[in-house]
Amino acid sequence: MKFPYENINESVRKILNSIAELSAEKKINTYLIGGYVRDVLLDRKNTDIDLCVEGDAVAFAEDCAKHFNKKLDAVYKRFGTALLNFDELKIEFASARKESYSHDSRKPIIEFTSIKDDLSRRDFTINALAVELNNPDKVIDNFNGLDDLKNKIIRTPLDPKKTFDDDPLRMMRAARFASQLNFTIDEITLNAAKEMRERVNDGSGVVSQERITDEFLKILKTDKPSVGLDILFKTGLMEIVFKEVSNLQGVEQRKDYHHKDVFYHTLEVVDNISKMTDNIWLRFTALVHDIAKPPTKKFIEGIGWTFHGHEELGARWQKKIFTRMKLPFEHLPYVEKLVRLHLRPIALADENVTDSAIRRLLFDAGEYIDDLLTLCRADITSKDPKKVKKYIANFDIVEKRIAEVEERDKIKSFQSPVRGEEIMKICNLEPSKKVGELKKMIEEAILDGEIPNEYDAALKYLHSIKDNVLSK
Repeated sequence: MKFPYENINESVRKILNSIAELSAEKKINTYLIGGYVRDVLLDRKNTDIDLCVEGDAVAFAEDCAKHFNKKLDAVYKRFGTALLNFDELKIEFASARKESYSHDSRKPIIEFTSIKDDLSRRDFTINALAVELNNPDKVIDNFNGLDDLKNKIIRTPLDPKKTFDDDPLRMMRAARFASQLNFTIDEITLNAAKEMRERVNDGSGVVSQERITDEFLKILKTDKPSVGLDILFKTGLMEIVFKEVSNLQGVEQRKDYHHKDVFYHTLEVVDNISKMTDNIWLRFTALVHDIAKPPTKKFIEGIGWTFHGHEELGARWQKKIFTRMKLPFEHLPYVEKLVRLHLRPIALADENVTDSAIRRLLFDAGEYIDDLLTLCRADITSKDPKKVKKYIANFDIVEKRIAEVEERDKIKSFQSPVRGEEIMKICNLEPSKKVGELKKMIEEAILDGEIPNEYDAALKYLHSIKDNVLSK
């Protein structure tokens, strides 16, 4: 197959042509390799270029950096790799190598070798493709990766058990590539993942939690995360890397009452929200919004299945999840709040709901109200199109009312118009609980609609209540 060099951006081609000329001058064989070749063949954007060098890649990278009047951004001599950045473009030079591993370590024993050996150590056939820079027409394909690209198959170049034993994270990477590319994992590779799933987190520390979490989030970033998440579930990997999500699966029925499988409902919500936003933490929230349904599930005669309190319990679980998965804690309050509030907006569809209830939701959600509404819209799922249409129509009404109240009362970024310092001055108070109590009473009066969200009205209200509060 002819390599579609024309698919590469012109400015990138110029850089690669210069490297090719330098490679010829130095009599060094240099190859485009791996994911970049795959993505050019698929006409997908990729700004990370891997170059495989038969010889000393670090020395060649230094020559290239001098040629472009640049300095190398990173050098790892032990691994024979170096990094050279051009604005958004990253080029990694690596010496062609063989790797071998002991069962309890991810630190490889490295031997520098040929392009053929280097390709054999790759994770999947679609990533085991190479193109020599000075002969860019021909694709080097020793493992039928081109056929697998054409047939949309994820398969390992060598025995998948050996490939997964060398780096167990490759089982999760298979799910990620299937999700990213909308490919299918071949049966032998999939069965090997099922058999070896516990190797991902077997207590040996071969795969760090950081790498597991990074790969998991990459699945969530794909256009249709349900593909990768379902593969994790069906291979048993989900039970190991995110047990709470795995526990969502299951349908029970009593008498005429049944509840839908929460796991597959959740996958649908994640796919829905992924069409609406690239915000990874909003997607993560969609994944965990019903995470506490299993322990709160209860059957009540005449009513059916209930999950009372699952939103509060789910919010409280997030801290232990973030800790275990080593997720960045700066995003914890966001996820906690959205999980805690995710049932509130749809409850406002009742015609008798007061503006006060809407103000309180706006106050509680604060700057996250728009993301909360996006989550709730994504949560509308049913196999009955009439039900979906009805729920969406109700939710349109909710959003309209919320927008009207916010425009009028400016609650989203609301704080008491009379601040604590002024309350202390007017009431002759030192910092104390009384200050907070008075401030809270002003806020409550605004949220209940007793007074408008304006400074003069709030100040007048403070003077009307302060004597009674201070006399207690």
